[in-house]
Parts: sequence; structure tokens; C-alpha cells
Amino acid sequence: MSRALAILSAFDEERNARTLTQLSVAAGLPLSTTHRLVAELEAWGGLTRRADGAYEIGRKLWQLGTLARVSRSLRDVALPLMQDLSAATGENVHLAVRDGLRALYVDRISGSSAVRVASRQGGRLPLHATAVGKVLLASSSDDVRLAAFGQLTRVTRYSVVDPGRLGRELHQVRRLGYARTAEEMTLGTCSLAVPVVAGDEEVVAALGVVVASNRRNLIRLLPALQIAAAGIGRGLSPTLYSVQ
Repeated sequence: MSRALAILSAFDEERNARTLTQLSVAAGLPLSTTHRLVAELEAWGGLTRRADGAYEIGRKLWQLGTLARVSRSLRDVALPLMQDLSAATGENVHLAVRDGLRALYVDRISGSSAVRVASRQGGRLPLHATAVGKVLLASSSDDVRLAAFGQLTRVTRYSVVDPGRLGRELHQVRRLGYARTAEEMTLGTCSLAVPVVAGDEEVVAALGVVVASNRRNLIRLLPALQIAAAGIGRGLSPTLYSVQ
């Protein structure tokens, strides 16, 4: 058990994806032992193998983490407001927190006229390619932003991969209080997100909607989104929740 924990402990905010060799070195284990333990963790759901062969923390551990008091607090407070927002707009509604350099989707509600999207509950998507991710990145420390700028991948042809342009967008997010994307994560969709603020003006999550890109006036959803986010923020106890 201690050796498996050593492998899981090799992941952190700045190293949320590891190759088998990197895990072996970080855990101080022989490569053959690491291979066996990683295979067991992957079969259980504790690790997930990406297309490039690197490993990430799997959904099973996220599901266990949602049993913690702080995770339940966020989801329990947010769910009724997310349901109301989805019912009113008919769109996908997302709630996300930052997990290293990715947006971790704590919950997702699909509306009656919702478009298909890449996100799923417990899934992680790049911060720079999603509206919720941009909100979270804009409120992060300089170190986190610099690390993200060094890993800008082109998910679609519209993804923002120029650090200068992304930096200007994040400045606008902080100034305006919301973020937008246009087909940057999934072709045919655009998104809008706002911060969820609790306690001493701390951004603890991001709330967003995703709609089909052919629907006009996405910004018209901003007031409803802001009202829902404010309601979530008021319902959170700052002593129970903090950004990871």
C-alpha cells in the first residue's frame, strides 16, 4: 500500500501527468514494480492513461474526494442553482475548480436544448481552452499562469496558444468579471463563465454555460449566470472550502 501511495504522491499541481519512467523515479521504485502497481491502479480507476502514454489521476479518486465535507459543501450548495439556471436557459451548465493546470468539472447539468460538449463530471479539460478554465486561470497566482503559458496546446484551430494573447484575455477577464470562448475546446460550441466568490473575495470555483456557436447573443446569459454564481458564493462557508 505504501508503494502505491508513493506513486500517487508523485502527482501535484505542476506535475499532473507523469510517464511510467517519471513515476518510477519520483516514487523511488524499480521500473518493473512501478509498471505492476500502475497497472493495478489503472484497473481500479485510480489512474488514467492518456493518448500520449502519460498517466493522470483517475476518476475513482475524484469520486472518493467528493465524499469529503468540503466537496459536498460546494456541490450541495451549487446544484439547485445550477438546475434553475439550466432550466431557465436550456443550456449546459458547468461548475469547475482548478486542478493544477486543468479545470476539474465538479458538476454538469445538461439543459433541454443543450449541445454536445467535451466536459463530464469528474473530467478535466485545459484551462486555456475553456471559459471556466480562463476564469480560474485569471484568478490564479503568477506562477500558475506562467506554468500554463508553457503548456498551451491547440485543441481546435481556434484555441488560443499565444501566451501574449492569452495574457491579454486574462487581463480582460479580471477587468470584466467573465470569460468567453468560441470553438476553442469543441468545434460548434461557445462558452461563457463567471467566478464563484466566497469569503474574502476568494475565487473558489467557476460557473459557466456552453451553447451552440450558431446561437447569437451569448452575453445575454451573463446576468442569470452572475446571479447563480453569487448565490453559490453566499451559500459557501469560507472555512469549509478553499482552492486546491
